[in-house]
Amino acid sequence: MALADKKRWNEKYQNNQIPNKPIKFIKEYATLSTGKQALDIACGLGRHSKYLVSLGFEVDALDVSSVAIEGLQNIANIDAKEVDFDTYTLPKERYDLIVCTYFLERKLFPQMIEALKPSGRILLETFLHDENNERTPSNPAFRLNKGELEAYFGKQCTLLHLVEFSAVDYKGFKTMKTSMVARKL
Repeated sequence: MALADKKRWNEKYQNNQIPNKPIKFIKEYATLSTGKQALDIACGLGRHSKYLVSLGFEVDALDVSSVAIEGLQNIANIDAKEVDFDTYTLPKERYDLIVCTYFLERKLFPQMIEALKPSGRILLETFLHDENNERTPSNPAFRLNKGELEAYFGKQCTLLHLVEFSAVDYKGFKTMKTSMVARKL
């Protein structure tokens, strides 16, 4: 794990600069899952993990930040783990639902599909490359290209929802995003 990444996220979470309510997309689609085993990738301070627990899920919450993970310890039905996504491997066929928002690590795409039980769902929302973005992740590798999710997940999943859209983030900046609901075949 890049120590710089861990340090940066620990500082960000100590300053609590992240909203604590689940995003609309997760609220709209998490309830469609037929099972109760969920994974929250790059869970941060746990806004989606806590929401999923309120729906009756048992959640594995993973993040690089020790600050984030410490804040999720001892919450019923959340198993919070500090992990390095450069070396961590997701378990196979364990989850009915995988949530991943505003974190992009393309090498996890095949693991996400393998981690789903048959007919499990992935809810993914993140940033897109766009010349009109007012604010995006500083590293261009952390932004998707238009059509990238469809090209990858469309081969191994049924895409139930796939939208590229302009939005205003929590700091008031316009940015292009994409959201996807994919069901494992």
